[in-house]
Amino acid sequence: MRILAIETSCDETAVALLSGEGDVLRLEKSIIRSQIDLHETYGGVVPEVAAREHLQLMMPLLHQALADGDATTKGEDIDAIAVTAGPGLAPALRVGVETAKALAWAWQKPLVPVCHLEGHIYASWLASEVPQFPALALIVSGGHTELVLMKDHGTFERLGETLDDAAGEAFDKVAKMLGLGYPGGPKVAQLAETGNVKAFDFPRAMLDRDTFEFSFAGVKTAVLYTLRKHEDRLADPQFKADIAASFQEAVVDVLTHKTLKAIHKVKPATVILAGGVAANLALRSRLQAVCQAVGVRLFVPELVHAMDNAAMIAVAGYFRALKGDFVDPISLQADPNMDIV
Repeated sequence: MRILAIETSCDETAVALLSGEGDVLRLEKSIIRSQIDLHETYGGVVPEVAAREHLQLMMPLLHQALADGDATTKGEDIDAIAVTAGPGLAPALRVGVETAKALAWAWQKPLVPVCHLEGHIYASWLASEVPQFPALALIVSGGHTELVLMKDHGTFERLGETLDDAAGEAFDKVAKMLGLGYPGGPKVAQLAETGNVKAFDFPRAMLDRDTFEFSFAGVKTAVLYTLRKHEDRLADPQFKADIAASFQEAVVDVLTHKTLKAIHKVKPATVILAGGVAANLALRSRLQAVCQAVGVRLFVPELVHAMDNAAMIAVAGYFRALKGDFVDPISLQADPNMDIV
């Protein structure tokens, strides 16, 4: 089976081609065009601006992905089309969804809607070795932080999620407080490399609760109050580095602690780190150490597949296509609040 996938949930326009036979997958093409430089001017992603950029990039990227021959450009070598239907920015999602609907109608191909979060989990299937079920997934992206138990392909149970800010949102807001600009997460992580993780004792919320919920509003607010208390040190690069390092340490502590608690309860065969924040090297390293200590294999996607991309949507779409999870193109609508369960 050969899948054409489209991803436009936020500020990356992406197209991918993936072929598979059973559980053996081959990523043929994966093209990503980031809009970071465009949105950096605004200090964050502007939905309407992102949508216009997706419109300009979509057809050139499709032509680039389908440049192997006349049969492919006509869809004759495509068995199904997968597209991110949500969650995400409504104007951005619509570009991808409407493009996929048009192709499905023109080529008379089945259409598979994919949840963006499910795609992030499936990014770990792009490696030579793949996770085994049941798999515990820690999803950490810009707008989501949750623990999900994946019992089989397409079968998910949410164990817990954030009650307020997601970890990625907290990183972005702290970056703004420190004057680091956009995108905030990678810049905080980079600054933290030269900081002292013990310089400030920021709160680790809900660690003593016997649940898998998260809360990062408190640590974000603690950073704000600390900066206000030490306004005379704001020009000191080391002070800012210590803030970044201590903040990151608090967030990583909570994420790994909750994941370890979930491992003990559900006893998964494997653990998956998924989402854009999976690119954070401190989180990767700490979670790897935790999993090694309890003898559970950790799967982390390559950095290029940790960020938003269409390859992960293609994998999720492939396994859904095998189960016949298709929809009528006319009825499909972008769903900014689409959930994984």
